[in-house]
Amino acid sequence: MSNDTFETIRYTADVVCVRGQHVLLIERGWPPHQGLLALPGGHVDPGEKALDAAARELREETGVRVAATDLTLIGLYGEPGRDPRGRYVSAAYLVEVPEITQALAGDDAAAVRWVPLTDLPEHLAFDHAQILAAARRHLLAAR
Repeated sequence: MSNDTFETIRYTADVVCVRGQHVLLIERGWPPHQGLLALPGGHVDPGEKALDAAARELREETGVRVAATDLTLIGLYGEPGRDPRGRYVSAAYLVEVPEITQALAGDDAAAVRWVPLTDLPEHLAFDHAQILAAARRHLLAAR
């Protein structure tokens, strides 16, 4: 096989951060999907573990600090077309934080908000609605 038959794949990590019955979403500050709500997340840096990238991205985008060891993998998401910039595969994690946890927009986030799990927006960026559905199933099974 020649090199032109291989697709460039980028590796990312997303976080479903739950506080009580609410999930933390960011408003994307720039394209793609500028202005839409999304899960905190981003690229895994060279030499970095996806778990560590998830904790870092959550901190950078929302100010919420969690230990990487507190994150639970809920799935890998890599459907072609999930990101208009090209092929991305994302490791999605779930973490539950105390009710007193505060969030503040930073890095790529124009704003942050705690959204009731029972009243999620109809349209989210990327395939984040699918990731949230898996996280909700995981939470229900654990309770």
